[in-house]
Amino acid sequence: MKLSTVSLVLAFASEAFSFTQQVKTFGASSLRVASSESSTSLGMSAGLYYSTSTGNTETVSGYIAEAAGLTAEDIGDATDDEIVGHDSLIVGAPTWHTGADEQRSGTPWDDWLYDTLPNIDVSGKKVAVFGVGDQQSYNDNFCDAAGELYDLFTAAGAKVYGMTSTEGYDHSESKAEVDGKFVGLMCDEDNQYELSEGRCKAWIDQLKSEGFF
Repeated sequence: MKLSTVSLVLAFASEAFSFTQQVKTFGASSLRVASSESSTSLGMSAGLYYSTSTGNTETVSGYIAEAAGLTAEDIGDATDDEIVGHDSLIVGAPTWHTGADEQRSGTPWDDWLYDTLPNIDVSGKKVAVFGVGDQQSYNDNFCDAAGELYDLFTAAGAKVYGMTSTEGYDHSESKAEVDGKFVGLMCDEDNQYELSEGRCKAWIDQLKSEGFF
């Protein structure tokens, strides 16, 4: 009777050990898979930079940040090392100095583009541009500063992603148009504010499909 009990205890212990080993193996395997996925998702670094005059560009950058899972930062607070360290950059500005050939945003971008950008290396970097403007009050200069971002970043060797259609907008001219398309996402918080969030989500989906992230 005692021998039978001992045998039963030993058999139970053996089964428990086997089960424990399987759990450990499964757990280690799951951990390796999770680690691999984490490494892939963090393999590329993206930064979101804006500056604003009235708060509209900050609002739009918030929509973009939420859609992309990023944190928006004012370009005036960014360091050179931060910018250079990213593989991809989303950059956005309002247009304040309408009709100007340069320094069109009336924000810290104006100095950054001409004093900082020429002294850092962004060649080969992925860049996506967004602009915020007013189609009714500045019909002839809609989102011109976005065009300035495009011009100077491409001149520095960056590759721009996320060109969009001009359909659905009511403006006559824009320096943010190249070959019949906008150089990125354009939003109008004064006249089409109800479209901004949806446009931002669609644009981020487009950037993902283009391999920007």
